[in-house]
Amino acid sequence: MSMKEFFKGVQKGIKSFGHKISAIVNSALLLAVYVFGAGITSIIAKIAGKSFLDTKIKKDTYWNDLDLKKKPMEKYYRQF
Repeated sequence: MSMKEFFKGVQKGIKSFGHKISAIVNSALLLAVYVFGAGITSIIAKIAGKSFLDTKIKKDTYWNDLDLKKKPMEKYYRQF
């Protein structure tokens, strides 16, 4: 076995090890971001009584009325 073949094997092993470590670190970081981002937001929203989805059934349907008559029509032309 020559030194060149030995170092190619070492390089392949280190590369494989690096890929496995990066997968573990990336999974841990994504889990932390999800728990602290989405989890804390959910807890705060539940304490405040905020619901991000309108899931209450008002009548026989899930459709919401638009009520376009409430605002003047000019407000709808400049939305941003």
